[in-house]
Formats: sequence, C-alpha cells, structure tokens
Amino acid sequence: MTYSKTEAGQQAFKQRSPLLSARQRSAFILFDGTKTLDQVLAAAAGLGVTQADVDHMLAQGFLAANGPQLAAVEAMSARTPQVRYAEAWPIATRLTASLGLRGFKLNLAVEAASGYDELLALLPKIQDVLGPKACQELEQALKG
Repeated sequence: MTYSKTEAGQQAFKQRSPLLSARQRSAFILFDGTKTLDQVLAAAAGLGVTQADVDHMLAQGFLAANGPQLAAVEAMSARTPQVRYAEAWPIATRLTASLGLRGFKLNLAVEAASGYDELLALLPKIQDVLGPKACQELEQALKG
C-alpha cells in the first residue's frame, strides 16, 4: 500500500505542528505516493519509526492511502495505442485462429490489421463470432 501527503499534513509539517514528532516528520518526508509502506518503514527503521507512527499520521489526516486500483488504472490509461496494439494483436490472432476454417476470413483480417484503430474496428466482429465472454482479454488489451 502506498501513501501520499495530504494538504493538512503538508501544513502541519511546514508549521512544525506538535502533532508530528521528530521521527514522524522524518518518515513523513519519505511518503511520496510511490514508495510502499514497507519501503518507508525499512528506510526509517534506524530512526525508530514504527507502524504506530504511520497509524497516527493517518488518524490525524496527514497521510492518505493510494489504492492499488488507482495505480493500475493510471498505468493502463498511460499505454499508447501502439502498446495496446502490440499486446492485443497476438490475442486476436490466437482467438480467430481457434475458429479454424469458420474464422478464416476474420483471421486474415486480424493478421492484415496494421494498427490499433484497425484492430479495434475488428473487435465487434470477433465478439459476434466468439461471444463477449471469450473476448474479455482482447477487449481489456485494446480498451484498457
């Protein structure tokens, strides 16, 4: 789990609030939204920072938890169309190849797709033949 500083926490830090002890202030600096709780505790272990200190900062509203879903969503949305195409093309090829002769033309269309937009345009056709459930992995790769 990662944590970020809140506005209230930054104000308390700047004003040297008595609600933050010296060791909590040292740990507070390390919370940047990218380091995990374990990484911060390991880095500040020499200062005597414990889970109780982090719990105190959370209770005071000085830190806010970043959900793992948020990081995953940001990572997925940061993918470029080229990356999406590179991930989705092998999936689409595998799915259409599994149809045998029944999906021969669709398989040729997938193999001829030279970019993200062309492959995305084929998604509804693939879903019509295989069903939406079978195409979830492909849809996730294309649409994120």
